[in-house]
Amino acid sequence: MNFIHFYKIFKLSSVLLFLFCGAVCSQSTVIDSLKIELQNHKTKDTIRINILNYLAFYNYRNNSPEALAYVDEALQLSDELQFVAGKARSVYLKGAVYMEQSNFNEAVKNYQKAIQLYTSLKDLKGLEKCKNALGVLYFYKGEYKLSLQFYEEAIAIAEKSGNKKSIHKYFNNIGNIYSNTGNYQKALEHFNNALEVNRANKDSLGILNNLNSIAILYYDQGNYPLSLDYNNQSLKLAESYNDSIGIFQSLINLGNLYRQQDLNDKALQFYNKALAIESAKFNIKNVTALKNNIAGIYYDKKVYDKAISYYKESIALSKEIEDNINLVSALNGLGYSYLEVKQHSKAIWYFEESRDISILNEYSYDLSDSYDGLAETYYDRKEYNLALLNAQKLVELANAYDFLKHKKNAYALLSKIYKSTGDFKKALESYEKYKIVSDSILNEDNIKKIAQLEYEYKYEKELNAAEKRELKLTKTVETKSKDLEKSQRNLLLGVILFLIIAIVLGSIIFLLKLRNSKAKIQNNITEQKLLRTQMTPHFIFNSLSVLQGMILNKEESKSVNYLSKFSKLLRITLENSRDKTVLLLQELEAVENYLSLQNIENEKINFKLNVAHTIDANSIKVPPMLIQPFVENAIEHAFKNKKEACSIEINLDVVDSKLICIILDNGVGIDSSERNANQNKKSLATKITSERLEYLSKDFKMKGAISIEDRSIFNEQGTKVTIQIPYNIAV
Repeated sequence: MNFIHFYKIFKLSSVLLFLFCGAVCSQSTVIDSLKIELQNHKTKDTIRINILNYLAFYNYRNNSPEALAYVDEALQLSDELQFVAGKARSVYLKGAVYMEQSNFNEAVKNYQKAIQLYTSLKDLKGLEKCKNALGVLYFYKGEYKLSLQFYEEAIAIAEKSGNKKSIHKYFNNIGNIYSNTGNYQKALEHFNNALEVNRANKDSLGILNNLNSIAILYYDQGNYPLSLDYNNQSLKLAESYNDSIGIFQSLINLGNLYRQQDLNDKALQFYNKALAIESAKFNIKNVTALKNNIAGIYYDKKVYDKAISYYKESIALSKEIEDNINLVSALNGLGYSYLEVKQHSKAIWYFEESRDISILNEYSYDLSDSYDGLAETYYDRKEYNLALLNAQKLVELANAYDFLKHKKNAYALLSKIYKSTGDFKKALESYEKYKIVSDSILNEDNIKKIAQLEYEYKYEKELNAAEKRELKLTKTVETKSKDLEKSQRNLLLGVILFLIIAIVLGSIIFLLKLRNSKAKIQNNITEQKLLRTQMTPHFIFNSLSVLQGMILNKEESKSVNYLSKFSKLLRITLENSRDKTVLLLQELEAVENYLSLQNIENEKINFKLNVAHTIDANSIKVPPMLIQPFVENAIEHAFKNKKEACSIEINLDVVDSKLICIILDNGVGIDSSERNANQNKKSLATKITSERLEYLSKDFKMKGAISIEDRSIFNEQGTKVTIQIPYNIAV
């Protein structure tokens, strides 16, 4: 199943930042000052027109209805006074307001009218701004060729007028075109060039726009740690000057990033924060894109009726404002939803509509989603030729643009299709490629980097807050020292000393908390590493060798069955290792799959699983991979010289609110096994599990323990392993 691509939608809104660039760190203060100035200046002259235009400019992003009221008054007064320059500025601003509201037709009319007025005035700077605005508008609509044409015209005017300072502003806009068409190298060159100039000029809006664009580029490439880093920088900057639209965009982008990691609850937190920003609701495009994201959450939760409803609302709004980029994403989302409810004809209809629009507009990423969906749908309908055709197109596109996520999906699809058509050699080749791509996406370094970036961002915010508090305390001390310098010098010294001690102690406590937080992160990473080592390399290589032998012996049916069981066991192991706890039912399923795989050759092991009737395996959650290592030990060591009548029995019961698992085998016994191997050598599985149980006992606040006994003390043959498993009840 594929994650639907919604992330780059919000790139479009951020492009508007470059319509008007400048320092806006005290925007609310400026607006208040202008309102006072307007109230005091009652005279109907050009000064009042300029004040109205400035008020429209400072409100166009965060309060478009109020901006429209100011610009209409300015237009009326400009006509009365025949002030052409003021009218040109007002018409241009009106176009910007309409574009913010996604009313593209009215926006184009106003920009064209502004071009006529600026041309009559021979105002090259005004003409340049209009051309840039039209470039943004057509980028907004996904018409990249027209967008690039207007950007190039704006650059030509800037060069003609000698306005070199404004040329760098177009680097980011053109970079967004390259990014959306998959040319990431050129896009990054443009973004970094623009970011360098904007930082040198201290252009806050420009920097914010660059950070958003780079974050989205890294997201598209699957580099989530870097994407998270740039998104956090963007949010911090937007918050610093209270730009509600900038905050809105950053929150949505962060939500999308967490959705990609299947952290839907965390994603919803960011979506709800964005939804609470009232000023963002004036932009229909923002609302449309947000509906897509909410639909995606319902899709992930398998509530397909609600997902379909939200996608249809988004499609209707997208068509109304001619928003092709949002439209193709919603069409693909609707196609996947209908695929899940087995309405194949409708799914194909929407995938093909999205495909055709994506081809026409060169939307490479959304086109990949369409081919992916078509291949999945045709496979589900058992139309393997059409499924293969679309899967091959997906491979070509994913390789051409290095879309890692789509590469993974494509090779998984090809493996399934070839297997269904009986081409087992190609099925295995495709599966091996799928594994390579999967490993490159979900590697341990990425997981650690994301955790570290989150930690550093939270730490930086706490540190900034601490610095502000310290600054406030310092000012208080300075004030008191002036008031009490003559009469209370000794008391003041005591107060200062007390404050210094308090600050030092506070710093020590703060550092200890940070160290503890870092230790927790490291413990979590260590636990994941321990979990992923439970399936031994010996077992994996042995399984692959058995599979190779079957293939060479042309035992096709048997090899396919073996491969299916082996891949299922790998999938369960990897899925379980991602979670801190799993259902007891899933843990037992993993053990049964492992034994089934071991028995596929000769079925020499008789396996019994006894679960007490008081246990509901579907409601008890336990740490994963605790039982299997001991079953594996029994097979490798207890039955090493035993060829038949081998048995393993697992008994689960709850005794005095303790979950007890007893594993019995009829092998050589632990005492004999240790003598034959090395008496001083401790079982790796026992050591790792013991270490895990120590940590889990603290985490679950419930004792976990393990004991291993030779059954000879009970006048029986074999080994008895008793595990007291920490657990909790699923809510």
